Amino acid sequence: MIAVISPAKTLDYETPLPAVEPTRARFADEALSLARSAANLTQKRLRELMHISPALAKLNADRFAAFADQPERPAIFAFAGDVYTGLDAPTLDEAGIDYAQDHLRMLSGLYGLLRPLDLMRPYRLEMGTHWAPRRKKLTDWWGDRVAVALAEDLAASGSDVVLNLASQEYWAVVDGRLPAHVRTVAVDFREGPDARFVSFHAKQARGAMARWVVEHRIEDIASLRGFDSDGYRFDAEASSDAQLRFVR
Repeated sequence: MIAVISPAKTLDYETPLPAVEPTRARFADEALSLARSAANLTQKRLRELMHISPALAKLNADRFAAFADQPERPAIFAFAGDVYTGLDAPTLDEAGIDYAQDHLRMLSGLYGLLRPLDLMRPYRLEMGTHWAPRRKKLTDWWGDRVAVALAEDLAASGSDVVLNLASQEYWAVVDGRLPAHVRTVAVDFREGPDARFVSFHAKQARGAMARWVVEHRIEDIASLRGFDSDGYRFDAEASSDAQLRFVR
């Protein structure tokens, strides 16, 4: 089984790294090409596309302009948003990181698909962005390349199950493009007796489940029902073959 999560807008390039052997992202050349095209966007256009402040627009314009010279960092230690708070990668042991390298993937607007130890440069480019070189939107630019890469990784793992812990925005780049034999299972996290959805908590729970999969070396969907981090419990009545619900 391979678990798939979204990237994060918040980045960390300051915290000291553990002793790991980084790998090269398979779409590193594509990322450089996209960054070069994005460098032609004005700060005003970046503000409009990303719905960000002038300060953030300048930061990202500067990043794209000097992308090839930006520092690199393994992806699992570079992303620092809510999902990655739940994942808490810096506290994984060496064996856990090794397992994650084979069984955890991060979707990325700029890098397509990242393994945990793949090197990445700082950027901001959401998968849902309605811009891309010679295309109307980023998912069109990637086409089926991300899905093909994910399917290859899945085959190499000896499994045909993908655990979808990504947001709808990012899952869109592989949705409907994976081989017919691949089984995809999503997870729905809810809160309280009325099973309400709270985005902030759901993001952290996705990261916590990804960590739980890594720590317990989970290989099959049935075993996922035992997930109990942060007070969550499996809700059998509200679950289906395609989606598991957990409530706390």
